[in-house]
Amino acid sequence: MNKTSLNRRRLVQAVPALALGSLAPMAWAQGAWPNRPLRVIVPQPPGGGFDFVARALGDRLGKQIGQSVVVENRPGSGTLVGTDAAAKAEPDGYTLLMGSVSNIALNMGLYDKLSYDSLRDFEPVGLAVSYSYTLMARKDLPFNSLKDVVAYAKANPGQLTYASAGNGSGQHVLAAALWHLAGANITHVPYRGAQAAYQDLLGGRVDLFFDLSSTARVQVNAGTVKPLAVSGPERNPMHPDVPTILESGVAPLDLESWFGYFVPSKTPADVQERLRSELAKVIAQPELQENFRKAGGKPLALSTEQTRALVRRDVERWTKLVRDIGIKAD
Repeated sequence: MNKTSLNRRRLVQAVPALALGSLAPMAWAQGAWPNRPLRVIVPQPPGGGFDFVARALGDRLGKQIGQSVVVENRPGSGTLVGTDAAAKAEPDGYTLLMGSVSNIALNMGLYDKLSYDSLRDFEPVGLAVSYSYTLMARKDLPFNSLKDVVAYAKANPGQLTYASAGNGSGQHVLAAALWHLAGANITHVPYRGAQAAYQDLLGGRVDLFFDLSSTARVQVNAGTVKPLAVSGPERNPMHPDVPTILESGVAPLDLESWFGYFVPSKTPADVQERLRSELAKVIAQPELQENFRKAGGKPLALSTEQTRALVRRDVERWTKLVRDIGIKAD
């Protein structure tokens, strides 16, 4: 064998070894997940429901996996800015999204050209808690049930008003869906945030307002508003005497706003499974569940398939309903 042939043979033999050598660090890095801090993108400012749940889960998940979990608040355009950033993040298991009915389900119907597709671009890691909404009336409104409100609204179109925290907010979408399905014409009065809506509700300048039950209970317990219905499929333990929308018989509607972690859909399957396993241990902690209950939430314990089914159901149901009604975000 001449020298040229010998060198060529040695090169051919070396290529597989070089290829394996180059893959080894990559395989090690993937197998060593997590080897650096994780971040959770929260598409809302600090202090709200998104932020509360994200931090409660993140603190405990960090201890569980031996790496810090950093909450990164990315508000803007409702929940669009942060959710879009998560959808475009490197799918390596180090970026998670705090997802809820708002940014995962409602946005799909509120925007004609959304920069992400919830079912295509995200995979749920786990849902930890859900919150119902409470429909409140101003204290002196002369009706004591949702059925009475709907009957009056049908007979007097546009005379009653309902507040929201802004066009496209959860309070707006839920109320608009209820009046649409009940066949009632009630005038929408959007505010810039829930605080301004409460001021006018308590001042008697607006008739009705849907808000998360955990926030509404302060006014309900103080007797400053009249609770008419809750949006969950069952009664809320905080308001055991308040019937559900379903019980009222005015519309086939229920909604609970769930919260949990999501990752970009192209995140490696083994990393997703590890995340699901570790987060499930966190969600099952009795102390965390008690914290959620005290804050007015309902702890969830769902399998991966149940989680996917719930997310898909709400995305498909609310996308269609929002588009049928014609609700648009600002």
